[in-house]
Amino acid sequence: MTIIRRIRYKKVGRKATRSRMGNAFVVFFLVLLAAFMSFPMIYTINMAFKPMGELLKYPPDFFVQNPTMQNFSNLSNAISNSTVPFTRYFFNSFLVTGIGTALHVLMASLAAFPLAKHKFPGRNFLFSLVVISLMFSTTVLQVPQYLQIHSFGWLDTYQAIIIPMLVNTLGLYLMKQFMEQINDAVLEAARIDGAGEFKTWWYIVMPAVKPAYLTLTVFAFKDFWNNIGPVMMYISSENKKTLPLALTNIMQGGLARLGSTAVVGLILMIPPIVIFLATQSNVIETMKSSGMKD
Repeated sequence: MTIIRRIRYKKVGRKATRSRMGNAFVVFFLVLLAAFMSFPMIYTINMAFKPMGELLKYPPDFFVQNPTMQNFSNLSNAISNSTVPFTRYFFNSFLVTGIGTALHVLMASLAAFPLAKHKFPGRNFLFSLVVISLMFSTTVLQVPQYLQIHSFGWLDTYQAIIIPMLVNTLGLYLMKQFMEQINDAVLEAARIDGAGEFKTWWYIVMPAVKPAYLTLTVFAFKDFWNNIGPVMMYISSENKKTLPLALTNIMQGGLARLGSTAVVGLILMIPPIVIFLATQSNVIETMKSSGMKD
């Protein structure tokens, strides 16, 4: 009875300390913040439908006044002049992004498992290197990466775009931090039942860290999709270039292609948003949880 009274007292106390006005203010503030953060996306959508007169207007209007589809037609005309079918750019982008994202999540998970759940000499030193690498910009690695890719004979190949990005240590760090929260007793029970390390990783660990690897999927997809630098450095054949690079080249047409540039921004924004919407519940779970608890 004493415990029940304490629980009731806590519930009443919590309810008594809440303020409807305070709750309303918090909700209003969060809605205002969400609206402010959505402004860039809304502005990009409006820009794609603005006629040339509104695109050149100063100060610019936030919302389109006279929506038009002319910008999409202009982009279509610019694309039709390309020496390579535009569907080829789509294929290259989704091939590189899909394979790169899957391999990155797989490699980060496999590397994080022993760092999180196995004790071996040098483990702390290796993880320290991972943490230190997060502070370095990828720009400092461009020259040695180019020399390595050239020595491997990978220039003008898909692996030149994919493989250098697989070693991004942010994914390894994220997966390791989540895997550390998995109960060791669960893993030990799986081993007693005869499961090997790979089975334990696949059937026990990966389902437990689903929010983490789906969040990593979103980040990796965004990075591979928007990664133009390696394509410009390593790819010389037009039929192996990706969609963002092809659209970026269209954007270099000056004021005459200002409307097409606005449409390009909209097109490049859509795939990452779709991936995020498909995994948003798990991304939110990653932000508020740390995996399995003892």
